[in-house]
Amino acid sequence: MGKILRKLLKKYPQKSQRALEMLPGVTTWLVISFPLWGAFFIPKIVAYFTIAFLVYWLYRSYLGSILAIKGYIKIKHSEKINWQKKYQKEKESNWLDWKKIRHIIVIPNYNESVKKISTTLEHLARQKNINKNQLWVILAMEERAEGAHQRASQLTKKFRNSFGQWLVTYHPKDVAGEIKGKASNEAYAVKEAKKIWIDQGKYDLKKVVLTTCDADACFHPKYFSALTYQFTKNKKRYLRFWQSPMFNHNNYWRLPAFIKIVSTLSSVLHLVFIQEPDNLFMNYSTYSLSLKMIDDIGYWHTDIIPEDWHLFLQCFFHKKGQVEMQAIFLPTTIDAPEAKTYWGCLKSRYEQCKRHAWGATDIPYAVKEAIKHPEISLWSRFLRVYKIIECHFLWPTNWFILTLGAWLPVFLNPVFSQTTLGYNLPKIARLIQNGCLWSLLVIITLDLMLQPKTKKISFWRYLGEYLQWILMPVA
Repeated sequence: MGKILRKLLKKYPQKSQRALEMLPGVTTWLVISFPLWGAFFIPKIVAYFTIAFLVYWLYRSYLGSILAIKGYIKIKHSEKINWQKKYQKEKESNWLDWKKIRHIIVIPNYNESVKKISTTLEHLARQKNINKNQLWVILAMEERAEGAHQRASQLTKKFRNSFGQWLVTYHPKDVAGEIKGKASNEAYAVKEAKKIWIDQGKYDLKKVVLTTCDADACFHPKYFSALTYQFTKNKKRYLRFWQSPMFNHNNYWRLPAFIKIVSTLSSVLHLVFIQEPDNLFMNYSTYSLSLKMIDDIGYWHTDIIPEDWHLFLQCFFHKKGQVEMQAIFLPTTIDAPEAKTYWGCLKSRYEQCKRHAWGATDIPYAVKEAIKHPEISLWSRFLRVYKIIECHFLWPTNWFILTLGAWLPVFLNPVFSQTTLGYNLPKIARLIQNGCLWSLLVIITLDLMLQPKTKKISFWRYLGEYLQWILMPVA
């Protein structure tokens, strides 16, 4: 079967690519519209499908609650550790030397303000239990961005002496074969840094960890000491990604209720996802890996927009399925989308969701690479592809199944509503959905416990944070 698929890909490269690009959209619309057209033609199948999905959702809800609580406990534990002392106490002969580790932190940005990037750099400068000379910063600007040189000059003047190395790069505009975006900027910036710091400076590539972050990413003060500890001890350090839970907390109290609800779910669910069984989660937004691994695979592909999962897949297939992600339970906080107006906030959030959900890029690449690499176990390839498809399909479809699947067949098909199954379907759905409420309460409470404490928020404001959740079905 694998040989046949590989021959088809080779014989029909454009047609197979287009078919795979269409797969996410076609399947998503089929699932979304299923309760509508299925109510007339196959109402029983719609009912059984909805009940099965609700049971699956209940399972995921309780699993998510348990993992969220475990994650919270791990965060509180990790925050108490002095990672440098832990290294000194536990060091073995095969561990790397802590003092020789260097961290390259690349901050790709386009039109972000000096204030926003300054906040990120200030958090980097406040890292604990690690020598600041071990932190090498790349400010990755876009040449096409208006005022890029002026902003870079201001930031350089303020921060260049706060780190061991400082480099400003300007990604050229209109490069043939490239798509304007984070991936092309990162690839250019890191290649330039390697030429200057590693090749010319003759520094050991194997002792460098690369971290890429968004311009609004605020690292926990112990993130890089924990990362150093994990990198020095891990025997498979050149086959690993490291990821911290990402929380939308930087501007939380300025957000409208609808955006807060979605941001809260995103924050706690990210803490859940990085602990999922079988270690199938992939890096997201702000992450770390060895410079050696990214150099081995040829850096980011520059013709794609969503770069994080794509990079994991590049590494996974290039390294014959040996690449995995390891969680560091020290939160990185980021901004949730916002704008000057209420509708502007909603639009910003929608645009962010659209970028994250761009399955027409990730799914075809994952499927084609899985077919091309028979040396990787079939089960391992299947799980990777399944996880990507699951995430891209569940995100846009789950609301329609959970909300419409139970009552549309009954409402639109009076004959089916008179059957035992049709009569009981809404009751069964309501019973299962009520069972998910405990999980929602856990998510809300944990997010409030994890948020940075502030004296400006009153008790009544905190109470309002619970009451706003009646808007969740609309949000």
